[in-house]
Amino acid sequence: MSEFLKQIEEAGIVGAGGAGFPTHVKLNAKAEYVLVNGAECEPLLRVDQILLAEETDKILEALSLTVKEVGAREGVLALKEKYKEAIKRLREKTGKYDNLRIHLLKNIYPAGDEHYIVHDVTGRIVPEGGIPLNVGCVVVNVETLLNIYNAVHGIPLTEKYMTITGEVRRPMTVKVPLGISVREAIDLAGGTDLKEFKVIDGGPMMGKILNSIDTPVKKTSKGYIVLPKDHGLITSKEKDITTELKETKTACCHCDLCTDVCPRYLLGHKLHPSKIMRMASYGSMGDSSATLDEAYLCCECGLCESACIMNLQPWKVNIWLKQKLKEKGIGNSNHRTDLTANPYLDVRGFPVKKLVYRLDLYKYDVESPYIDVDYRPEEVSILCRQNIGAPAKAVVSDGDYVRKGDLIYGQDGNTMAVNMHATMDGVVRINGNRIVITSKKEES
Repeated sequence: MSEFLKQIEEAGIVGAGGAGFPTHVKLNAKAEYVLVNGAECEPLLRVDQILLAEETDKILEALSLTVKEVGAREGVLALKEKYKEAIKRLREKTGKYDNLRIHLLKNIYPAGDEHYIVHDVTGRIVPEGGIPLNVGCVVVNVETLLNIYNAVHGIPLTEKYMTITGEVRRPMTVKVPLGISVREAIDLAGGTDLKEFKVIDGGPMMGKILNSIDTPVKKTSKGYIVLPKDHGLITSKEKDITTELKETKTACCHCDLCTDVCPRYLLGHKLHPSKIMRMASYGSMGDSSATLDEAYLCCECGLCESACIMNLQPWKVNIWLKQKLKEKGIGNSNHRTDLTANPYLDVRGFPVKKLVYRLDLYKYDVESPYIDVDYRPEEVSILCRQNIGAPAKAVVSDGDYVRKGDLIYGQDGNTMAVNMHATMDGVVRINGNRIVITSKKEES
């Protein structure tokens, strides 16, 4: 492993959004392109566009180093054409690098899907069930690059950028210590006037409703959206699969609109949400040209629901099917590599502004400026696993005093585990799958 990858590994860096794949593993490869996912296509979130404008030099330096590490011909910053300030700053700075360029994306959903970005930038299509590396690409997140810059300068990952918005008094984008509670993060944005509310962790499309706002902020947290508990988006996300399957049988009119907008279908993948819905409606009497394991190709972006005139949720049916297929030991048989994009791909992108109105979020689609808050918590709770992969192992004991940046969880020889570091000074208490650090003066 190179010194560059060792620095990333030691700093405990994972993908800043999504599943949080360990970055030292992802970059231990050779590729032709390094693509920066700066689309931030989820409505209401603002982190990446702000970082591109505010931390331009650091991000470009980290990208250049990453390009050299994987032996790529170039690094491409893919961001929406609407991010004027970020584009201006990048154009001022990219000229210093002969291996970097900017690529502008339309303001559609899901422009941030890595398969979409790969095709839009390179014209290549990621194979069914495949990853960008299969076509010579590595895709990294904007905030991940900032964390890489810090890593090569000896700074481990202890803080997280996020947008806090919705029914809060001061929507903002802010940097907070990892391990503070979601409740504290919401309070930084002035709290909410709602007596009863729910919080979405992530974007409105693919984010999940939190069971408790006392859960800790993780390395993959990207934003928190506070909404009334009876908001339509909350009701939609909380609908159980039993109800959805019943509604599918009674309400699906088999119009094919869900397939028409499906990002994977438009890239030539054998995924037909409408046919799967027919099979869910009629069982064995469904469309014989469809197979249930098509569900594995679904990226769960939720766009099919926004296109459905009956408010059905093909994506949720696909998640259910994946679980059932795995239980029966049935894997994905769809692995075609010779794919051709749908000729209507360029005109079927779903405008984000239209999506915001469809989700009834227009009143929350406001500026969430970056606010530099020097927040010093009294306590943080660091989970032993905050990413896809293996849990890390505690390297400290009850009663130990640690300082911010000290290693508290190690990999224990497992490359898919990720180091965790103290995010504040204090005394350690091990509580099951987490380490709690409480502020207390060091005893002599």
